[in-house]
Amino acid sequence: MKRGIYWVSGIVLLILLSFTPKVNRDLLEVQDPTIEDIVKSYKKAISEWPKPNIDYGVQWKEFAPIKTDSAFFTDQDKPNVILGKMLFFDPKLSKSSQISCSSCHDPEMGWSDRRRVALGNDHLLGSRNTMSLYNISERQTFFWDGRAKTLEEQAAGPLGAHHEMAMDVKTLPAKIQAVKGYGQLFKNAYGDDKVTYDRIVKAIVDFQKTIKSQPSRFDKFLEGKYNAMSDEEIYGMHIFRTKARCMNCHNGQYLTDESFHNIGLTYYKRKYEDLGLYTVTKKAEDVGKFRTPQLRDLMLTQPWMHNGLFSELEGVVNIYDSGMHMIDPSEEKKKLDPLYPSTDPLLKPLKLTAEEKKALVSFLEALSGTKFKMRRPEFPVE
Repeated sequence: MKRGIYWVSGIVLLILLSFTPKVNRDLLEVQDPTIEDIVKSYKKAISEWPKPNIDYGVQWKEFAPIKTDSAFFTDQDKPNVILGKMLFFDPKLSKSSQISCSSCHDPEMGWSDRRRVALGNDHLLGSRNTMSLYNISERQTFFWDGRAKTLEEQAAGPLGAHHEMAMDVKTLPAKIQAVKGYGQLFKNAYGDDKVTYDRIVKAIVDFQKTIKSQPSRFDKFLEGKYNAMSDEEIYGMHIFRTKARCMNCHNGQYLTDESFHNIGLTYYKRKYEDLGLYTVTKKAEDVGKFRTPQLRDLMLTQPWMHNGLFSELEGVVNIYDSGMHMIDPSEEKKKLDPLYPSTDPLLKPLKLTAEEKKALVSFLEALSGTKFKMRRPEFPVE
């Protein structure tokens, strides 16, 4: 008897559905949002945006726009900044008097050098890509391995490094003091013309603090100018925040978590091996970890990655799309070699479509806004 009731009920339901208006029948079906729907969902206050795909336990911050540095030109006229700028560009700070800070951090090249790895004293090659100085005052640690904890340590490091400027820093103050034109610059900045190593480093740091990104179209969009980005770029931002999982590491105002991750590019026990953060901490879990770079002005700072492996964004997107877990060690191999690195579990195969990859690249290209190119100063008279 019950079987007969169910059969009749099914017939009645089919009849009712056949007379139900199409608009109501559609409500019974769950449909994926269209690209137009997704784009529309971002043309509103950030607090109302779709939530990003963030793994459990990850500390993250929402996007925030950067503002035009209204104090930039005023800061450039400060005596300590004028001195620091002069020292930053002056090759006399190197052993050979041929290499300056700007040799690797060129304002015409996004405060980087556009090389795969840095080129220093005696044409010695470094092992890592030169990090840009954009927004360096906002960083919490410095260099790819985080070995410097302050801006002063960051500025001082290259001066004495044999493969960078190779200067004997003990003799540097006397070398600069011998240049007559520097006396007045130090007096203007510090009240007297005495040249010390600490003053040299501090002045360089004061200048570096003025190196900031200018707002991009991305920032204008965040501020409510919704025509500043194309629909494809907005869709790419959505992919960045959700399916591509980028927000797990690249978030906040400068699109970095200020942390360190192993993305599978350590080349462990191979020709280009680089153990990253481990060289500083000596902790096994830090092998192959490198700091998360900010993404501001990234189109001005290629090639990318700690080893300068990629010069095209499509390559960067493809390698993340793969998940990067192809070289993870087996449990047996890990027991035999506790230092054998494993790729960060935050990285997973993404299975992005060609359309999603293209949109993601378009969004990344919208993050660059800086156009101002700083002129090099005229150096003090000998």
